[in-house]
Amino acid sequence: MQNAMPLPPRLTNAPFTIDEAEAAGLKQSHLWNRVGIDGVSRGLYRPSDWDFELSAAARSLSAASPGAWISHVTAARLHGVCLPPWLSDSNELHLSKPRHLPSVRRKGVIGHTVVASDDEIENVHGIRMSTRSRTWLDLARRLPLSDLVCMGDELIRRPRPDFEDRDTPFTTLEALRELVGRHKNLQGVVRAREALDLMRVGADSGPESLLRLAMLDAGIPEPELQVQLRPNDPFSPSADLGFRDRRVAIQYDGGHHLGQEQMFSDRRRDKAFEAAGWMVLNFGKDDLADNFSSATRKIKTALRSAWQDPAVSSGFTRGT
Repeated sequence: MQNAMPLPPRLTNAPFTIDEAEAAGLKQSHLWNRVGIDGVSRGLYRPSDWDFELSAAARSLSAASPGAWISHVTAARLHGVCLPPWLSDSNELHLSKPRHLPSVRRKGVIGHTVVASDDEIENVHGIRMSTRSRTWLDLARRLPLSDLVCMGDELIRRPRPDFEDRDTPFTTLEALRELVGRHKNLQGVVRAREALDLMRVGADSGPESLLRLAMLDAGIPEPELQVQLRPNDPFSPSADLGFRDRRVAIQYDGGHHLGQEQMFSDRRRDKAFEAAGWMVLNFGKDDLADNFSSATRKIKTALRSAWQDPAVSSGFTRGT
């Protein structure tokens, strides 16, 4: 007879807790051995035909775990932060708890017992989870240094209000340094400090950060980021990276640059630099796959060429 009672619509599309079931009019006894309902773990159920969806799983896990919060890779994916390819589609479920609560013991859930301040946890769309900054710190133990720098660069970059629903960075280098200083004994904190020393404001994408790091590894001087052709002109075209004294502009054109309108805009940008006497180097996903080995060789050649150019080495300015 229990199966004759239809399942409330709100319980048919995602996992749910026993409290949510009772709020919908079902007692726990109605869920035992019910066809179409599977028990996930203590106090958690899901429709048998439910297709896994990370945010729904995280929301129900958060609701069933008072005092705990979603963290690590799960929080990173929900925040939409920059992750390396081998983690970008991860469906891992990570749950952190403070030390005064029992350790996490749920099937399919990776538990962590940690120390965290109240300002390192937030509620996002009904999910209690670590902030972007705390998530970055939690992943310092797992991510390679270069990927940790990419994630950090994304947190501190200046947003573009015309394209994003915000006008301030997610955080600052100073705030991240304070956070790291607050957790001196956390595993991964040494790598986090190393990443802080390599992070820079101005990288608009992970590949741009990786290109800059590859340049440093190759012994190339650190480039300027977001190099404006005409400094302090808000309408000036800009290069992702570059060397103003050598008049070398470097662009990383990702997948969104393949559209016809964007390609036209990119070409117009490059022509403006070239008309002013700059050398423009363009790189893309093939160079990323090559870990920018070929790209760094081309950049070295361009810088040597610019150094040998009398018009550049003498300080004579061409164009703007």
